[in-house]
Amino acid sequence: MFMQNVSTMLEISDSLACAASPRAEAITAIDTHAHVFVRDLPLARQRRYAPGYDAPLGAYLAQLDAHGVSHGVLVQPSFLGTDNAYLLQSLAAQPERLRGIVVIDPLEAAADAQRLQRWARAGVVGIRLNLLGMPDPDFAAAAWQTLLPSLAALGWQIELQCEASRLARLVRPLLEHGLDVVIDHFGLPDPAQGVTDPGFRYLLTLGATRRVWVKLSAAYRSAAGVAGEAIARAATPLLRHAFGPERLLWGSDWPHTRFETTVDYSQACRAIQALLPDADERRAVLVDTPARLFRFG
Repeated sequence: MFMQNVSTMLEISDSLACAASPRAEAITAIDTHAHVFVRDLPLARQRRYAPGYDAPLGAYLAQLDAHGVSHGVLVQPSFLGTDNAYLLQSLAAQPERLRGIVVIDPLEAAADAQRLQRWARAGVVGIRLNLLGMPDPDFAAAAWQTLLPSLAALGWQIELQCEASRLARLVRPLLEHGLDVVIDHFGLPDPAQGVTDPGFRYLLTLGATRRVWVKLSAAYRSAAGVAGEAIARAATPLLRHAFGPERLLWGSDWPHTRFETTVDYSQACRAIQALLPDADERRAVLVDTPARLFRFG
C-alpha cells in the first residue's frame, strides 16, 4: 500500500503543512517513527517477524513528500538487530532531513565509545530497546553501568517499546542516569484493559518528571482495528493532560510492519488530526516538540 490516492495525499499534505511553526519555517511536520529496510539485509537471529518486501529510503521519502511532512526519524527495526548499516546510510543520504534511533549491543557499545560519537555526528540521537518477547535488560550489569552514562553524556534518548505493565521497572533506572526516555505507541496498554491498565496509569505519573515523552502512534499495536482506535481516543486526552503537548510526539510507524494490508500513511496522518483537532496543539506535537527532542533546525 505504498502508493496512495493522489487527491487524498494532497488533502492530507495541506492539513499537515498548516502545522508549520513560524519559528521553524523549514519544518512542516516531523514523523518520529518510521523504518526503512530491504529484503537482502542480514536478519537478526532472534526475531518475531521478517518482511517479504522492501521499504527503501526512497519510498519513505516519497511518503513524506506526498503528505507534506518535511522531516523524519528512522528507527532501527527489531528484525535487523544491531546491524544499523542501512539506517546509517540513509542518514548520510539525507543528513538535514533525517535523524536516527539505533539498536546496539551494550557490551560492544560500552567498549567502543568512539563509535557512538561517530554515530552522533551522523545524526543518531538515541537507542531503541524493543523488549516485546524479550527479557528486561539488567541495567545493574557492568556493561549497562558503563554505557548509560555515555549515552547521557551524548544527550541521547532511550526509546522503549514494551508492554505498559513493564514500564514501572524499566523507566526509573534510566531516569536515574539522567536519560530522556521516549515511550512508543501510547505505552502499549493491555488491549483488554485499555486506559485502566495499571501500567498505563503509571505512565501518566511520569509526565511530572519532564524527562519522558510518549508517541501518539500505531494504536493498532495495542489492538487491531476499531479496538485500537478506541484506545487511542481514550488515551490521548489523558496523555495530553499528564504530559502536555511539549512531551507528546507523532509517528507514522511506516511501513506498518505486520499491518501493511490494513494501514497506510494517509491513515496515520488522519489519525493525529482526529486525536488533536486543536491546531496549536497539533503544531506543538508535529513540529515544535520533536524539533527540540531530535535536534532538528
